[in-house]
Parts: sequence; C-alpha cells; structure tokens
Amino acid sequence: MKRYTEKIEKIPASTNPKVPAPLAPMLHLTNVQLRFTDIDMLGHVNNTTYLQLMDLAKTSFFTDLRGDKISWNNPGVVIVNINVSFYAQAFMGERLGVLTGIASVSEKSFVVEQRVVNLDTGVVNCVAHTVMATYSKETMKSIPIDDDWRGALTACLGKNI
Repeated sequence: MKRYTEKIEKIPASTNPKVPAPLAPMLHLTNVQLRFTDIDMLGHVNNTTYLQLMDLAKTSFFTDLRGDKISWNNPGVVIVNINVSFYAQAFMGERLGVLTGIASVSEKSFVVEQRVVNLDTGVVNCVAHTVMATYSKETMKSIPIDDDWRGALTACLGKNI
C-alpha cells in the first residue's frame, strides 16, 4: 500500500485535549475539496458532509490497499456501524483531509478509524469508527475475512492478527 507518512507528519498536532489519541496508525491521507452545498445555514460544514468525505476516503484507502483486487460490483465488505464524535467546526475555504487507519480486526469484521483534520492547523473536526463486515453477495451473510484481506489489514496494523 502507498504510504502517506511524510504528508501526515507535516500536519500540525491537535491541541484540543478532548480529542482522543488514535487507536490506529493513521497511514492514509485523502485530500478533500469542499463544495458550496457542503455548507449549512450556520455557515459551517454540515455534519452529514463529514460522512460523505469519509466514504470518499474509504474508497481511496481500499483502492490503495487492495489495488485492482477490488471489484466494486462485489467488494465483499459492508458498513454495519458508524460512530462519529465531533470536536470542531470547519468552514468553506479550509484545507481538509481525511486520515484513515485500521483500528482492529476480528474473524468477520474490522474497524476503520478516520479523522477529518484541517491540514494547515491540525484541528481535528471529527473522529469516526466504522465497523465493516465481510459478506457474501450471493447469500447476503457475513463470512470470515479471506487471507488476502487479512494480509492487507495486518500490514496496516503493523502486527499479526
């Protein structure tokens, strides 16, 4: 997988004591562009927009992680739970990025940790933990993570699972 370590290291550290330390190594960075429709009546980025930005980043992350081994007609993973904590507002014109890593892996699921951050100030706007399960499109049931996925996820954790 392509590593973004140099770019990630250039992002200033968050100074907000309420933002928890990452559970996962943040290995992937997706730069995002805000659109006019992302801003709500209060003038800041709408909370639902963060989910869209993180979905975009998950797609980029999985493409880098699995390359051409992903069939987007049958990717073999589904989202089963998302928890998002919001820490700071973002406004039009800010340079935002989404940091992504793998927090944990079990037999049939794994947890993706993501952070939307201001690339210039290091302000963490939100932190999300998304549980994703491997499944069979034919049976519509959860299945064990296959060896290819497990190997790719293990590489993200930097340890054997």
